[in-house]
Amino acid sequence: MKKILLIHNLYQQKGGEDIAVQNEVKVLQKSYNVKTIYFDNEINNYFLQLIYFLINKNLKSIKKIEKIYLEFEPDIVYMHNTWFKVSPQVFILLKKLDAKVILKLHNYRFFCTRYFLSRNHLKDFKKCKACGYEGSKKAIFNKYYTTSYVKSLFLILYGKKYFNILKNGNLQILCLNNFQKKFIENLGLNKNKISIVPNYSNFESNNIYNPDSEYIVYAGRISKEKGLESLIDSFTKIEKSNLKLKIIGDGPLLNSLKKSYRNENIEFLGKVSNIETVDIIKKSRAVVSATSLYEVQPTLLCEASFNSIPSIFPDNGGISEYFPSDYFLKYNLETDKELYQKLLYLQDKEILKKASEEVKKFITTIINEENYLNKLEAVFNVS
Repeated sequence: MKKILLIHNLYQQKGGEDIAVQNEVKVLQKSYNVKTIYFDNEINNYFLQLIYFLINKNLKSIKKIEKIYLEFEPDIVYMHNTWFKVSPQVFILLKKLDAKVILKLHNYRFFCTRYFLSRNHLKDFKKCKACGYEGSKKAIFNKYYTTSYVKSLFLILYGKKYFNILKNGNLQILCLNNFQKKFIENLGLNKNKISIVPNYSNFESNNIYNPDSEYIVYAGRISKEKGLESLIDSFTKIEKSNLKLKIIGDGPLLNSLKKSYRNENIEFLGKVSNIETVDIIKKSRAVVSATSLYEVQPTLLCEASFNSIPSIFPDNGGISEYFPSDYFLKYNLETDKELYQKLLYLQDKEILKKASEEVKKFITTIINEENYLNKLEAVFNVS
C-alpha cells in the first residue's frame, strides 16, 4: 500500500478548499496509508513573519515536516495550500530528500502575487478576474490586501518564490479543470507536468427536489467581486413572485447591503456552518452565483447538483465544466439583463425539474470515487 504524506495550511476561516482537502483525505484513506500534516494561518504579527521569511528562519514548520517525512518514509508528498506557515522552503527540503511531490492548485493566487507593481498585475484590464483586484490610476504598488501594505508585501515576496517553484520545480501540478490547465500553460509552465484531477466530493444524496420551494440561495463571501449587488438588483425586478432570496455568508459588503436592501423577500443569514448550509440548499428551489471571478471548482454549485438542486451561474472561468454542455440556466456575465432572464425561469417548474435531473446525472458521472482514484493513481505513477 502506497504511503502518502498530505500537507495543508488551513485557512483562518474554514472554506471550500479546507472542505475539499478533508473530503480527499477520507477517500484516500480507503486505498492508501495516509498521514496528514496541518498548519494554521494564525499570524499575529505580519511584520515579524516577514522578517522571518526574508532571513529564511521559518524553521519550525520545516523541521516538523522533515521529522515526520523521515519517520513515515512516504512514496508521495501531496501538497495543497502552503500559504503561509508551510513556506516555500518546504520545496527545497523535499528536493533535498528526493521526494516525489504533487501540488494541487485550488485558486489563482499564484498569478496575482508575482508583481510589485499594480500595472503589471492588471495589464490592460480594469479588474483582475482571478482575484478581483482593482487598482486606481494613481496606484503604483500591487496592494493585494487593501488594508495592509505589510501583508501585501509579504504575500508578493511569497508569491514570487512560489511561482518560480511552479515553473521550475521538480513536481507534478494538479488542476481542477481544463480552463485552469490552459490558464497555467499560457503562463509558460510545462504542460507535461500538469494534470486535471477535480476535487473529490462525497455528497451522496437521495434528496428529492421540490420545485415549489419558496426560496433560492446564495452562499459565499459577501464582497464586490461576488456580484451580490447585480444578483439582488435582478432578483428584485421579478414581478408577482413570493420567492425569497436567502444570502448566506459574511464579508465587507454585508452591512452596507443589509442597509441598502430592506426587502421582506431578502434574508441575510450571516455565517452558517457547512452542514446547515447544505441543509438549506437541499430544500431550495435553486442556488445562484453571480461571481465575476475565475472560479476553480465551485463547492456550492457542486453540492447543489449532488442534491438535485439546479444552479443559475455565469459562464465564467471553469464553472460550466461541472455542468452539461447545453445547460440552459448559465448566463453571460457581461449583461445583468441575461441574469434577470435566467431568474425568470424560476417560475417554470418543468424546466426546473429537467435541470434537476440533468445536474445530478452529470455531476455524479464526472465526480465519483472511482474516477477520482483512477486519475490520481495515474499521476502517482508518473516517474
